[in-house]
Amino acid sequence: MTALHFTNARLIDPEALTDEPGSLTVQNGTILGRGGKAPKGATVIDCGGKCLAPGIVDWGVKIGEPGERHRESFRSAGLAAAAGGVTTIIARPDTLPAIDTPEVLEFVTRRAAEASPVRIRHMAALTKGRQGREMTEIGFLLDAGAIAFTDAFHVSTDTKGLSRALTYARSLGALVVGHPQEPGLSAGAAATAGKFASFRGIPHVSPVAERMGLERDLALVEMTGARYHADQITTARSLPALRRAKEAGLDVTAGTSIHHLTLNEFDVGDYRTFFKMTPPLRSEDDRQAIIAALAEGLIDVIASFHTPADEESKRLPFEEADPGAVALETILPAAMRLCHGGHIGLPQLFRALALNPANRLGLPQGRLSDGAPADLVLFDPDAPFLMDRFKLRSKSKNTPFDGARMEGKVLATWVGGAEVFRSGA
Repeated sequence: MTALHFTNARLIDPEALTDEPGSLTVQNGTILGRGGKAPKGATVIDCGGKCLAPGIVDWGVKIGEPGERHRESFRSAGLAAAAGGVTTIIARPDTLPAIDTPEVLEFVTRRAAEASPVRIRHMAALTKGRQGREMTEIGFLLDAGAIAFTDAFHVSTDTKGLSRALTYARSLGALVVGHPQEPGLSAGAAATAGKFASFRGIPHVSPVAERMGLERDLALVEMTGARYHADQITTARSLPALRRAKEAGLDVTAGTSIHHLTLNEFDVGDYRTFFKMTPPLRSEDDRQAIIAALAEGLIDVIASFHTPADEESKRLPFEEADPGAVALETILPAAMRLCHGGHIGLPQLFRALALNPANRLGLPQGRLSDGAPADLVLFDPDAPFLMDRFKLRSKSKNTPFDGARMEGKVLATWVGGAEVFRSGA
């Protein structure tokens, strides 16, 4: 493979937390080093003073294969990811059927490798059929390549069964990903409890339901010693429990969604179903609290929670419409709102988008250090554009940012030193 030499770059290093001009050399798909002259025969890429950062490791992406390929395929998700600066997708197991056996996992792994221009790793279901009762064959799934275990948005009510699964996962060193919600309170809810939801007549759930679900999970983690990641922390009420768990030395990390960082409950407006999420969008006070927790490092990961839904699933009354939004192409410009708002710097942002998820999942990506995979994104953090959902590469077009003015444009993306996207190409 030809060597690459990136010059005139603004290097965003989430490990060193630096943002400085420099050059970067790539050889045989890995980062060779910074500074110095281009190796003989290398392809020189002038970055024009724009930002060069590790590619995003997007944890919690829904892909429609198997079972819902009309919503999103490995090919369309991979193209959307490349255009959004996402070089590694961590896919959810909430497919049809669920990824709960080595055979299904091997099938999707093979399909992803064949069809996608970016890397795709899969989480497997923690319980069979994601039903929260009988645990899956965690050891065999690990051998088949499962990177973590989760029942995604299906929260188990069988606490004893969940404790057994966590104990077994602990014995194998497997990472368990939980969705912190109290399922009884959350059932049927389409909005967060408050004056807005009451005025609109939307079925709602108290934000306390998230804290209750998180505290149960953390108590089980304390009891079993399991490795645990909370997929979405979205309310201020959950933060004290998360802080206590970390201070107590539990092996716990937490993420949040880009939509909960950049939108609030009022964005639903006149029942706009593209703003219906799981969990529902929260109050502005909650949004600000989560941004502060991210800036502090209490929350470790930002993810898109890309959830494609076809028009028929969204063009329904608000409480009946499917939740979720596509976000592989919008995660970076949406996240730039945090930087432009002065809440967080670019190195800290890429720590949450790339380095932290890679570290938690045991992946070598997410960094600019020597020997790391050359998974890179070149972007202009200030370039303005008008979001047009029909230009998205995802099969589904359900983005809440349709028509929004955004800043931050991906110019090119490389995976293992191979160019997989170039703007305008």
